[in-house]
Amino acid sequence: MAVKLSILTQDRYKFMVQLSQLIQYLDELLQAPAFSDYCPNGLQVQGREEVSRIVSGVTASQALIDAAIERQADAVLVHHGFFWKGEDARLVGMKRRRIKSLLEADISLIAYHLPLDAHPQLGNNAQLARLLGFEIEGGFGGGKGPDIGMLGRLSTPMEGTAMKQHIASALQREPLHVAGGPPQIERIAWCSGGAHSYIEEAVALGMDAFITGEVSEQTVHI
Repeated sequence: MAVKLSILTQDRYKFMVQLSQLIQYLDELLQAPAFSDYCPNGLQVQGREEVSRIVSGVTASQALIDAAIERQADAVLVHHGFFWKGEDARLVGMKRRRIKSLLEADISLIAYHLPLDAHPQLGNNAQLARLLGFEIEGGFGGGKGPDIGMLGRLSTPMEGTAMKQHIASALQREPLHVAGGPPQIERIAWCSGGAHSYIEEAVALGMDAFITGEVSEQTVHI
């Protein structure tokens, strides 16, 4: 789908799109209907009908919403939005404050969770591969839906401690390294977020190492 842009002449050129067009474009681009997710993907809080300025971030935190209001944004686009399965459905406390801020400012909240993990070019895992220099060879972790994680290899095998240093240098964050497996890492599986449950599938696929966003206590023993 090609989104049609309107141009308004005021103090400067202002590019604008209808909110409904933007959501349709993003839903198609990220293949959102294909995923059975833990939250609704797409438009979560409706704001003004025309979108000119978008602020993006990982999570719809109060700090991000406040920054969007300060910058006079029309929409906020995030990976972690609201209305997760199993959470308290009441609009109280932190959730009330965040949604109240969005509604008062007439700002839309747009969120894509698993579709942003999985997208083969724009997704978190594809971008992680680009940053770390992984050669993508396939996907895994799809279950009954699209693959969420990715499989690949290193152009030059390296030891686990060297991989840890490589990740720390690329992401500017020290990773947890649970040593195990072969002394040299070549075949590797990765999936951003809380994907520690995929480790056994990575083992069954013959991977030398597995990278994910967080781990549980049982993951260490596996």
